[in-house]
Amino acid sequence: MNETVGIFLIVGTLVGSLALGGWVAVSLLLSGIVGVLTFSDAPVGRALSSNLWSSSAEWSLAALPLFIWMGEILFRSRMSGDLFSGISPWLQRLPGRLSHVPVLACGVFAAVSGSSAATCATVTKVALPELLKRGYDEKLVLGTIAGSGTLGLLIPPSIILIVYGVAAEVSIARLFVAGVVPGLMIIGLYMAYIMVWSLLNPDKVAPPDPVQTLLQKLRATRRLIPVMVLICTVISSIYMGIASPTDSAAVGVVFSLLLCWWFGDLNWKSFFAGLYNAAMTSCMIAFILAGAAFLTLAMGYSGLPAKLAGAIGDLGLNVYALLAALSVFFILAGMFLDGISIIVLTTAVLLPMVQAAGIDPIWFGIYLVLTVEMGLITPPVGLNLFVLQGMTGKDLLFLSKAAFPFFLMLLLAVVLLVMFPGIATWLPNQMFG
Repeated sequence: MNETVGIFLIVGTLVGSLALGGWVAVSLLLSGIVGVLTFSDAPVGRALSSNLWSSSAEWSLAALPLFIWMGEILFRSRMSGDLFSGISPWLQRLPGRLSHVPVLACGVFAAVSGSSAATCATVTKVALPELLKRGYDEKLVLGTIAGSGTLGLLIPPSIILIVYGVAAEVSIARLFVAGVVPGLMIIGLYMAYIMVWSLLNPDKVAPPDPVQTLLQKLRATRRLIPVMVLICTVISSIYMGIASPTDSAAVGVVFSLLLCWWFGDLNWKSFFAGLYNAAMTSCMIAFILAGAAFLTLAMGYSGLPAKLAGAIGDLGLNVYALLAALSVFFILAGMFLDGISIIVLTTAVLLPMVQAAGIDPIWFGIYLVLTVEMGLITPPVGLNLFVLQGMTGKDLLFLSKAAFPFFLMLLLAVVLLVMFPGIATWLPNQMFG
């Protein structure tokens, strides 16, 4: 069969299955079966079984359900509520005042959950009623929460960075370290936008809370100590080389359970609810990864990745032109697919092209996550928008408009990352050489 026809059969099967509402994992498996049948004489059953086993038996994948479970435990504890009361006393003098709380709260919770949806839902539950009660602009607050929730994808321990690390076969520890500075940069960009907006719209900013003494502020901040201890325990063990991401995830789960027990939030109902949700999410992601691995095998039989890499070299595109084209592609893909699906669908095909262009795969992982983050706040399939819509009942168009300025901030972050690659590569190079 003509190679071009075979490629169209694979792509057509994938697109058709997704368009009909099929599961992403099943669509990937069907496309892989078509590819193996088209380009290889290998027995499909044997290839499928061996590939599914090898792709599912990756030790690095063990960190995935553990970090998800840690986030589920904290989501059901009082520690999520302590984020607001611990951060808010220190923001009264900034333009925008407590409008910055969602940004910082999302940054803190992202460092212990690794999930964008969990981060967005937690901060919505904790911060939204308090800010609206104080008279802050609803559109700004909702946009801030939607945009800041994307930090769950970037700030380690990030679930999507684990997925990329497994798919691209690069160090997850290096990816975690590479995500720190870009994550802080996005927090800074968000806060800068809020300050500018507040200075231009002073009538829409709520009056300051009663002045607190330094001692009162410190007492309020004391509530953040358990969360910060957990973050430092998990992250520092990875950065210092004491533990692998999987080991530190296990430690994080144990510490989360102990803290919840200490504060009286742990009971059999919350324990099993967190475990159930973590198992469901982990199985979904593992199923998608297995399907993507089988499709990667099929694409390897077709020789398409190598041919695409060669074609890129023959075109003579410079790095900036390639990244500009990829950015448009990822933003459009993010309007219809979730971030994990985008990464597992594209990594196998795009990584050879990217490496042929001389781009560091660690840097590309951070770039990829940043562009995928945009999809979380763009309709029609913006996960953070769906979370907010479900929790507030607001119209999706209203939420999209509220989140648009933060979409532009993410776009600016991508431009800065391309112009200054050291934003992502400096810290891992310093720590790992």
